Amino acid sequence: MIWLLVVGAIAAVGWWREQSTPALSGQARVIDGDSLWVGSTEIRIYGIDAVELHQSCTRAGQPWSCGSEAAQALRRAINGRAVSCRSKDRDRYGRTVATCSVGGLDLGAAMIKGGYAVAYGAYEADEREARDAGRGIWSSQFEPPGVWRSRNPRRPSP
Repeated sequence: MIWLLVVGAIAAVGWWREQSTPALSGQARVIDGDSLWVGSTEIRIYGIDAVELHQSCTRAGQPWSCGSEAAQALRRAINGRAVSCRSKDRDRYGRTVATCSVGGLDLGAAMIKGGYAVAYGAYEADEREARDAGRGIWSSQFEPPGVWRSRNPRRPSP
């Protein structure tokens, strides 16, 4: 019984912290399939890892710009509307990691369901659905984004 009270208290504190964290809202500028700017804050969408902007995949033996298409899919989902993001964490690069939505649409879920990202701590059922339906990257051969990044490190800025 005490264990249930402790677990319940922890859950309540987590819920309260999430509700008390102010949302970042405003017009967004898409960086790639899982990151964007809202005002002066760079945000990485929580729970997903999208193919990288310059990443290519292979579909029916032909290369296609899956990374560029992922960024376009995020732009289409936002469609010029205000984005609301709720911070969950910071990543090792200092970016805000957040759940983001526009008009009630969860952007992380939309990217996963469209087949433009792999689940990264959330949205596993949505990923299975996209994979089973052969959407986006699941209709092709692709390197997981983390593997692609390790083989294609960012060049330092001049």
